[in-house]
Amino acid sequence: MWAHCAAQINNQCAGEAVMNVHGGGVNILLKTASVGGGIGYPLTFVTPYSYSNSLLLPPIVEIQNVTKSFKKVPRVSDLSFTIDKGDVYGFLGQNGAGKSTTMRMILGLIFPDAGKVLINGTELTNSRRHLLRHIGAVIERPDMYGYLSGWDNLKIFAALTDATIKEKRLYDVLEQVGLRGRERDKVKTYSQGMKQRLGIAIALVHEPDLLILDEPTNGLDPQGIAGMRQLIQSLSREHGKTVLVSSHMLHEIEQVATRMLILHRGKKIAEGPVQELLNPEEMMVRIGIVPDDVITRKLTESQWQKHVVTAADGQLTFRLNKEMIPELNRWLVNNGAGVTDIDSRHSLEDYFISLTND
Repeated sequence: MWAHCAAQINNQCAGEAVMNVHGGGVNILLKTASVGGGIGYPLTFVTPYSYSNSLLLPPIVEIQNVTKSFKKVPRVSDLSFTIDKGDVYGFLGQNGAGKSTTMRMILGLIFPDAGKVLINGTELTNSRRHLLRHIGAVIERPDMYGYLSGWDNLKIFAALTDATIKEKRLYDVLEQVGLRGRERDKVKTYSQGMKQRLGIAIALVHEPDLLILDEPTNGLDPQGIAGMRQLIQSLSREHGKTVLVSSHMLHEIEQVATRMLILHRGKKIAEGPVQELLNPEEMMVRIGIVPDDVITRKLTESQWQKHVVTAADGQLTFRLNKEMIPELNRWLVNNGAGVTDIDSRHSLEDYFISLTND
């Protein structure tokens, strides 16, 4: 059975979700236990939305100190970041790091226990239906009607919006995702890569500002992975889309993203432009100290603040040249910090691997 989350806007949606958010409405498919052998049915709700332009546009997405737990187990802890227009924003973390949980909060499928989610400068809980018309998303994997053609699937989802979408637009998105010429084939004959592309076409049909892709290369062969990478780059460079893409593979994020964030056990451990984060001349240095609010305050007021990546729970992470490590250690000790350990890695990739091996 396919169920829809529209009736639970003020509550939580459970289960494995595949979400396609469309202009004027949200078509969210939630995979639940089959009941009575009935076939699923996608529903939608629509509300018009307009946003006034200004010279100083807010970030498309802004996450402010968001925390989320399930059954008292923290999944996301005090997470903050912004996605600006034009970004291809890489969301990197091992399985269970909190990537999908965060994406679901951006889409309003679940709500944070603390903190705020803002879309185009407006808090999501205040104007969810209005704001989500600017987002297209494929979470987990795209599920569609296998007995129908790709064209028929695309028409069904396009009809769920409040906009009048002409056939030319359908052909345009099929061309964008590389399915032109195969749209009349039944979806059950598609490869996994083709299904991913059709899912993206459905998410793009209403011309959203932001496209969210959760692990889009999962299950693809090398040719499919390369094709998906080219598609993401094309959507950004040629069609002006802002893209949030998650992965557990650093090399995939490195090749498509302009900015990236690394999550580990629900916490941000690094964020910034990809070229800066992957600078081979810099090192990632993790320093353990006895938790001390005074040291944390002094650090924020010192020359070392610009090198800080994270600072929480007695763990300080810096990005700096190797020659600066002894000087930093002396500064910490001279200012009363109880240094318990120092761990340095030659690159962000080494650092990421060390975290995934914890």
